[in-house]
Amino acid sequence: MGTSSLHRMAPPITPAGLLKLRRLVVLASRSPRRAELLRLLGIPFIIHPAQLAEPDDGTGMTPSEYVLSLAQRKAQAVARHARQPSFVLGADTTVVLEGTYLNKPTSADAARRMLHQLSGRTHEVYTGVVVICVPEMTVLSGVARTEVTFRSLSDEEIEAYVTSGSPLDKAGAYGIQDPFGAVFVESIRGCYYNVVGLPLGLVYQLLRQASYAPE
Repeated sequence: MGTSSLHRMAPPITPAGLLKLRRLVVLASRSPRRAELLRLLGIPFIIHPAQLAEPDDGTGMTPSEYVLSLAQRKAQAVARHARQPSFVLGADTTVVLEGTYLNKPTSADAARRMLHQLSGRTHEVYTGVVVICVPEMTVLSGVARTEVTFRSLSDEEIEAYVTSGSPLDKAGAYGIQDPFGAVFVESIRGCYYNVVGLPLGLVYQLLRQASYAPE
């Protein structure tokens, strides 16, 4: 009997296999969503959250400058204490509605207000991504921007979602990957994974630049 075609199949190649990473990747975030997304690329990594307080808004900065600033602060806070060659990955996401920053709500009432603001309107989601190469402390960075349009939401829908508790740890008081978030969103223009919290295409490109840089 000949060898089964299943036995002759090569193992699947993941994006991580193309990166040829020669250093440990350190995710400077406590977000379970970012960790889950990074696993999609097949990249082995460890989690070392940055212990930083985030400002409520980016007064005096553009949204891109704001998220990049926070992402770099997170990555630097972890990179300073790294004990081996590594690529430290920091990220920060915010929601912007007509120039107003809608970061994580501080209460259920704040979440309700945000969802009412987003109802029937288009907003922007920005994520800044920073990779710091340790020990050189070389910084690679980029920003992803996605436009998201909500349909008009009923009071009943908003109340049900807020009662679930899910909006309280998310910028803009919603997660597009949540059951409610999935049915609130009418359309998106740009990277879906950016809205979840980690633009994978950008992350891949930055890690590729870092991994191919001369040591």
